[in-house]
Amino acid sequence: MTDRAELEALDLAALLCSRVCHDIISPVGAIINGLEVLDEDNSEDMKEFAFDLIRRSARQGSAKLQFARLAFGAAGSAGAEIDLADAEKVATGYMEGEKADFTWSAPRVLMAKNLVKLVLNLVLLANAAVPRGGSISVVIEGEAATPRFTLRSVGPTARIPAAFERLVPGDIDGADVDAQSVQAYYAGALARNCRMTVSASLDGEDVVITAVPAEAGIQPDVSADS
Repeated sequence: MTDRAELEALDLAALLCSRVCHDIISPVGAIINGLEVLDEDNSEDMKEFAFDLIRRSARQGSAKLQFARLAFGAAGSAGAEIDLADAEKVATGYMEGEKADFTWSAPRVLMAKNLVKLVLNLVLLANAAVPRGGSISVVIEGEAATPRFTLRSVGPTARIPAAFERLVPGDIDGADVDAQSVQAYYAGALARNCRMTVSASLDGEDVVITAVPAEAGIQPDVSADS
């Protein structure tokens, strides 16, 4: 295992909080806009418009918070397990507010919480691979203790996220880690904790992200294959 620079715990916590705030500020702002519309114009047409905006934004904000709670939060005590059906529910809810269509195929089993957090963070990386929209499929196979995750991103100009190659392996020397790119760093940290090897490659014009168990007794180096 090679030595690698790591983010300070306080910096990592601050950047992850910024990432969550970035996700929810838009729906919260839309709710405020809807309320302002009601204050300014109380006609029936504007009421209908404002309440529809508030309902949609509230659902989106709630979905993003539920996702963040599972993907970034404690999600129970140390050693806790999470039902993959719950992970599917929060991932589907999150993606309803994004541009890409989303499918999830997995057995309904309990899985170690950090493995579940890893696949949810990989969903965010898969979503970043198709910024103009398209489709994302998640397939989880294998035993609950030694799963294989495969995420395929299909869309116009699909590309491996720029932060993937350096930050998933944890290489932060000289890197400008911000509230968006920190998510790749955090995914890599989860992978190393779970002894999983993560890679990204192009399959034609599609981006395929995989996570598989590392060889027994060997600490994985998380890499991106271009």
